[in-house]
Amino acid sequence: MIKTLKTIFTVAFTFSIVSISSALADGHAAAIKKWSNGEFSLSALSAKDREKELNWFHNAAKPFKGMTLKVVSEGIPTHVYESKTLTKAFEEITGIKVQHQIIGEGDVVMAVQTQMQTNVSIYDAYVNDSDLIGTHARMQQAVNLTDWMKGEGKAVTNPMLDLDDFIGLQFTTGPDGNLYQLPDQQFANLYWFRKDWFDRPEIQKAFKKKYGYDLGVPV
Repeated sequence: MIKTLKTIFTVAFTFSIVSISSALADGHAAAIKKWSNGEFSLSALSAKDREKELNWFHNAAKPFKGMTLKVVSEGIPTHVYESKTLTKAFEEITGIKVQHQIIGEGDVVMAVQTQMQTNVSIYDAYVNDSDLIGTHARMQQAVNLTDWMKGEGKAVTNPMLDLDDFIGLQFTTGPDGNLYQLPDQQFANLYWFRKDWFDRPEIQKAFKKKYGYDLGVPV
């Protein structure tokens, strides 16, 4: 998320990663009801809370209605869903159009680096690897979300946003202790090993003799 986002960040981007909710009356009431009872009905939130939260998005976005935002990510199923489904929901509920482009992973990294190095806006938001957290913290070209959500962006930060709901915040927090990215999706890593080998006394003994410490479960 580059600094050009400013006050539209949480309205525009958090939608794809926070719990979904809420509805009220005006021209968007039907859209709110449709998405709450349809695509977002599997939410852990009640129908009432879903509509309440979606209505918050609609009201918070009013100053930005008619705006177009450009977002980019690599082509994995999570982001394809965001680009095809969540952008449509977001536009119908808020009146803000999101052009979510899918490109290669390397191209995303190149775009991020180019924008940071030239200060020329290419995209308003990036869904990029948390591996870039060090770069974001060093270059200070990404929004410091910790400060922004409490200060300049408070009015457009979802009051129902609970950071404890996110998995992996430690990987998107800079060395300065500030949050620069919000986790969007996770890769689950599964490791297999031969436990029967690790339980064999002769292997344990040989391992201890060679390396000087006990053979344990690989992590």
